[in-house]
Amino acid sequence: MSQTVIGIFDNPTDAQKAVSQLVSKGFLQNNIDISAQSSQERAAAFQDKEQDDDSIGGFFKSLFGSDEQTSNKYASVARAHTLVTVHAQTKQEAQQAADVLDEYGALDIDERAAQYSSSGRAGSAVTSTEGAMAIPIIEEELQVGKRVVETGGVRLRSRIIERPVEEHLRLREERVYVERRPVNRPASDQDLAGFKEGMIEVSEHAEVPLVSKEARIVEEVKLSKEVKEREEVIKDTVRKTDVDVEQLKTDDLRDRPANL
Repeated sequence: MSQTVIGIFDNPTDAQKAVSQLVSKGFLQNNIDISAQSSQERAAAFQDKEQDDDSIGGFFKSLFGSDEQTSNKYASVARAHTLVTVHAQTKQEAQQAADVLDEYGALDIDERAAQYSSSGRAGSAVTSTEGAMAIPIIEEELQVGKRVVETGGVRLRSRIIERPVEEHLRLREERVYVERRPVNRPASDQDLAGFKEGMIEVSEHAEVPLVSKEARIVEEVKLSKEVKEREEVIKDTVRKTDVDVEQLKTDDLRDRPANL
């Protein structure tokens, strides 16, 4: 069953971008119509909102049939703006076209029609089937994922510090003393044997400090990680379209024109 998707735009440039996007997604150019009003036509549309017999009014009458309230509302908004019409072959194509038109700025018809003292039901892009009206049921789904964030950490920085140390050490030192004393005795044979030129040398010795350093490892600092898992409950709200079906009684319909 073929479907017609309508988007009404304030800006003709946005409408043209939407058409280009539809073509890039595989919609045939022959199935897309774009109608832009001139400045004079827009001014006339604001002054006369009840042009039921013009081409735009006739288009929406053919689209909505006997639902004059809805067709007049869409026509009153479309006369002053740029109209994009997509002829979709399937329900999926119609929804895809409606999404594209909304993405590029299709008007909220209810809001704009209220400015023209009109009322009714409509969205920014409307889907109409031949012989039936459809309200899209939209439902949000909660998408939950994970990403890694930094929550803290540890930084190790090594540096060299100096401290004074002190050790006590006992050192020995030699001293040679020469002592001369007067003697008055006869020389012995031993004394005479040593009565010749000679030399005696006695060395002095002393202990001095000997200092060296040895580097030793006295402690180690290690880094390690501990991974824990926890379960978290994500609570949020999602929205969906809810359609209430109300059966109209005969008394309610008695004085009303027939609708689709």
